[in-house]
Amino acid sequence: MTTPIRWITKPFAALTLAELYALLQLRSEVFVVEQTCAFQDIDGHDQAALHLLGHTEAGELAAYARLFEAGRSYAQASIGRVVTSPRHRGQGLGRQLLHEAIAQCEAQFGAQPIKIGAQQYLLDFYQSFGFVVEGEGYLEDGIPHVHMVRP
Repeated sequence: MTTPIRWITKPFAALTLAELYALLQLRSEVFVVEQTCAFQDIDGHDQAALHLLGHTEAGELAAYARLFEAGRSYAQASIGRVVTSPRHRGQGLGRQLLHEAIAQCEAQFGAQPIKIGAQQYLLDFYQSFGFVVEGEGYLEDGIPHVHMVRP
């Protein structure tokens, strides 16, 4: 059963303290603890991003991504820090999140290519949204990644 999600997109300055805390907590829970990867998540780029937050009806942050206009992270618009809460997996939430992230990139920045730095094991997932591999794979924080672009 799919959890109903309320999507909002905000610039950094419009985030409440509670929203900022929740998104940093979710990113840390998954990218640092679950993936056992010590890395600098708070990287100085959040201030330039649009933050896509997906909340359950109960107000819990269940999904998150950050969006950048072209020229911020890459020459193209980009999506990063794509994450779903472990408590809400297995319900298609990752697909909902990426669909919404692409839609928000197009709404905020216009129709254009979107680039991501994808974890290698998620290659098929991103390809199902039209992303294609660009260049060679690379290691980021000890995890195999590949750049992908959605034309």
